[in-house]
Amino acid sequence: MDFEYSYTLEKDDAKARLEALGDYLTNRHGIHCTWDGDRGSFFGKYMVVKIHCEMTLGEQVIKFTGKDPGLLWRKKATGYMQKKLAMYLDPTTPLDDLPRS
Repeated sequence: MDFEYSYTLEKDDAKARLEALGDYLTNRHGIHCTWDGDRGSFFGKYMVVKIHCEMTLGEQVIKFTGKDPGLLWRKKATGYMQKKLAMYLDPTTPLDDLPRS
């Protein structure tokens, strides 16, 4: 499961928002997130789907690479992550207003 997501924020602001998204995923779904520079790793289990993916933060684009959850979950998983990225990388929403739990 691979896709790219474009954003318009400054890179440091985008990373802070992605870290907030990681906090949300950990607190809400038990999906853990670690960062090494501009690369975030996400791993855990949600319902029956094992999650293992990486996000690489580039200039104005995020590259998302993850284990394919299978035909039945692929579209839902991709849609969920794109929806969360759109929410967390929305420049009209202040960082402090983004949910972390």
